[in-house]
Amino acid sequence: MPTGVAIRDVREQLFDAAERILVRSGPSALTSRAVTAEAGCAKGVLHRHFADFDAFLAELVQDRIARFDARAETLRAAAGTGTVAGNLTDALTALFESVAVAIVSLVIFRDDLRARLRQTGSKGVPLLAEAAGAIAGYLTAERELGRLKADADITTLAPTLIGAAHMLFAGGEAVAPDAVGKVVTAVIAGAVTPG
Repeated sequence: MPTGVAIRDVREQLFDAAERILVRSGPSALTSRAVTAEAGCAKGVLHRHFADFDAFLAELVQDRIARFDARAETLRAAAGTGTVAGNLTDALTALFESVAVAIVSLVIFRDDLRARLRQTGSKGVPLLAEAAGAIAGYLTAERELGRLKADADITTLAPTLIGAAHMLFAGGEAVAPDAVGKVVTAVIAGAVTPG
């Protein structure tokens, strides 16, 4: 791209370029030069908008967590509608069919990024921890509506669902919603109220 030409939504362009690289080649291929080349801009553009590459990556992860937060609200609003298993299957499929698996790989791959994210208050594995919180919020709402048993152990169910779904998608192959639904149904079987 020629010097002096304004780039619209440069942050989002850089984030999208980073995601494409992550999905295509994994976290080891993610460099500032690779991101700017993928975005079609000069390397200096990234450094004009971010203090350093780790700051860029931290903001990428936080941006994707914020996007998931919007989905979490939709999931919580679904409480009392459809089936518990169906709602969870849809939410987990949407989460892991996105770039979430690649983002998790990135966080695990880069120690400095993980440390930086922990300074911002992220706990556990960023994105997965937030997803577990969203699932727990949804399960709590369903328990309050009586669709889950009063003694349903939500603090165990939520991370179990996240971990099991992550394992399904971690191989990089397409995963059928039926496979996700089967896992969800097995995990929540003891918690769903009969009826």
